[in-house]
Amino acid sequence: MEESNPTKRRTIGRDTIRSHLVVEVASELVDRPEWPYRQARINLREQGGDDWPVCLFGSDSPAAIDQVARGEVQVAIINPAGPLALALRGKGPFKSPIPLRAITVIPSPDQLAFAVTQRTGLKSLQDIRDRRFPLRVSLRGQMDHSLHLVVKEVLSAAGFSLDDVVSWGGQIRYDAGLPNSPTRLGAVQRGEVDMLIDEAVRSWVDAALESEMRVLPLDEQLLERLEELGFRRAVISKARYAKLKEDVLTLDFSGFPVYTHVNVPDAIVTSICSALEARKEKIPWQEEGPLPLDRMCRDTPEGPLNIPLHPAAERFWRERGYLP
Repeated sequence: MEESNPTKRRTIGRDTIRSHLVVEVASELVDRPEWPYRQARINLREQGGDDWPVCLFGSDSPAAIDQVARGEVQVAIINPAGPLALALRGKGPFKSPIPLRAITVIPSPDQLAFAVTQRTGLKSLQDIRDRRFPLRVSLRGQMDHSLHLVVKEVLSAAGFSLDDVVSWGGQIRYDAGLPNSPTRLGAVQRGEVDMLIDEAVRSWVDAALESEMRVLPLDEQLLERLEELGFRRAVISKARYAKLKEDVLTLDFSGFPVYTHVNVPDAIVTSICSALEARKEKIPWQEEGPLPLDRMCRDTPEGPLNIPLHPAAERFWRERGYLP
């Protein structure tokens, strides 16, 4: 009979088994297209503890920023990176600065697009304001999506609001799905909608251009006002979209930052970084291969790092060779 070697076996406690079961089942469920509940929030504590000192929230909404600020959530995710810069500066909807810090940022290149039908004759956001145009607008139906915060700030900087559009005789619709869906671009093609506003431009701008729409540029003065808040400019490129007549200046909508509060203990942040490194081969990634950690701890166009790294995260990534 072979003698067991305790150095070759890992002893797994019952609490660990239960936690693994819950996490693995949740991971399987959120990976199923037919499963509707895809957003995860995990609370961690010592076995039998009175409270839950660590909460990891797979969010995408700016609403989680206030939860991080209050200490209800220790680690959250957002798309795009832009609202974090506003929160850090106390700009836009954030009444005072929030000392947020980044742990990493998942690269995801994207831009914001304002597309109108050519029959409107509109060529800029200022045209909408000056002509008090009664647009029929389709926006994303997910009301806590970052899109709504960003659009509100852009229109405010341009001198009008969605409420103004309604007062001019227009209509604001909140439709399910991305703009390439029948409820949105289909509504444009049926003559029910004049304007689409959204991100994820690679999935719909070509189709919008083929449907005789125009992507409105943001002018230099407007972009400068938005950059003062903390947003970054971007280009929807004619090289990428052949039907564009020229490059279109707009706002960046890139990156999925994983962020925390400056006061979250170093030990927690270091453990999160270590777990990311240990699981980089297993975490789903839009490109083949492991998570590109060397691109996820520095500022890049596809992964804007527009708030500082948490000191413990910066130290970890540097010690592991991901930062110089």
